[in-house]
Amino acid sequence: MALKTRQEYRAALASLRPNIYKFGRAVTDVTADPLTRRVVESHSRAYDGAHDPRRCELFTCRSSLSGATVHRWNSLCVSADDLVSAARFKREMFRLTGTCTGGACVGWNALGALWAVTFEVDAVRGTCYHERLRRWALEAEEAGWMVAGALTDAKGNRSLPPASQPAHYLRVVDEDSGGIVVRGCKAMIAGVAASHQVLVMPGTTCREADRDFAVAFAVPRDAEGLTVVETRRPSDGRELEAGFDVPETGITQAFLLFRDVYVPLDRVFLLREPEFTAGLIRYFTANYRAGIGACVAGQGDVMIGAAVLMARANGLPGRVFRDRLVEMAVNNETTFGLGVGAVALGRPHPSGVWLADPLTAHVNKVLVSRLPQETRRLCQEIAGGVVETGCLPSSADLDSPEYGLDLREALAGAVDGETRARAARLAEWLTVGAGVPGCMHGGGSPDGARAVIRSLLCLDACAELARTLAGIDAPVPEPEA
Repeated sequence: MALKTRQEYRAALASLRPNIYKFGRAVTDVTADPLTRRVVESHSRAYDGAHDPRRCELFTCRSSLSGATVHRWNSLCVSADDLVSAARFKREMFRLTGTCTGGACVGWNALGALWAVTFEVDAVRGTCYHERLRRWALEAEEAGWMVAGALTDAKGNRSLPPASQPAHYLRVVDEDSGGIVVRGCKAMIAGVAASHQVLVMPGTTCREADRDFAVAFAVPRDAEGLTVVETRRPSDGRELEAGFDVPETGITQAFLLFRDVYVPLDRVFLLREPEFTAGLIRYFTANYRAGIGACVAGQGDVMIGAAVLMARANGLPGRVFRDRLVEMAVNNETTFGLGVGAVALGRPHPSGVWLADPLTAHVNKVLVSRLPQETRRLCQEIAGGVVETGCLPSSADLDSPEYGLDLREALAGAVDGETRARAARLAEWLTVGAGVPGCMHGGGSPDGARAVIRSLLCLDACAELARTLAGIDAPVPEPEA
């Protein structure tokens, strides 16, 4: 049986070798430590959904590889319907957690991109990358793994390629008949503490000189030589506090330090194949940027709810803010709908996976960098100054025997003081705190998306359409620069 329970998921995580650090100290049990338990809780809710009669149809699916019922995030998306269901799943996860669950997202997306590229490489080279990936994918679905996807390198000087600054990129430094040794850093990787495996692929297009950087593989999260440094998000210094100041869910990002990690060949899915990295990045970003519109829509749904709660707590009916709430909903459905549109305009790859339309997907990424920011602003505007100014007493202050009752009275509105404070803290967390997803640069920068859009724009064809409609017989050439 491929479907795992919350308890089985957490037990598998707890059994991993401790190799995670945060705030300068080691985390020995990611499921219990206050620094990581919230990100584990977020991902645990994905397993809950697989056994929930209301959600199991969305959270699980039939595997195209084995025919078994598996967790959706372990499956290959082989049709437009699969990718739309993936988007709906991501939106629902944000509704359940208020934040990102990277272990049920990025590695899953990397699997689809690698599925297509390994198929292409094998067809040209006669290699066996695709079969290796197939075996690993079957193992992932049987084990019900959470898989963190690791693409982004440290990058260093952005004007220089990997070969000119090797210390800033993950690379192959040695190999033998049984495997390879990799060294370097992957940065800003989501959900690592909640994941069993890490699926690694290049984060940039490689040239011939960058051959050692054109590598893709999978390793256990606790692989020997791998050190995970969890990073701090805005306002999440409160993890160690009790009370309601930090929700029971959350996301963490990490720097992955590969210090001569040995990867067996059966876990290597691309090795020194620089000419295929452009396609790998293209496939990954198209599907990922189609789906990210669903992620921000899901959190936008929660922001609408938080804004309504605060309005009611402040004694104001929702109709007072109807126009703002409608605007928030428009933003949510714009990114969600455009992502679904990118999927619908996509095409099947010869390997069997479905690829979203890149132009529409990258336009969606540009909107994802804008519209959620406006949704957050509207949430703050409705919620009032107690959310946005930072002037909200802590849970510990409200419980103080010396002055807590006075604070609760001061915070009371149409509801009691603690209720209003809880609603305000959630709105704060969603709009200025650690619950804010990486809309601007998560999944790549908007400038990168614009570069792809520029490359796909058919300006000559559009000009020809206009010339014909205008009845212009003579050509109108592009002036010399």
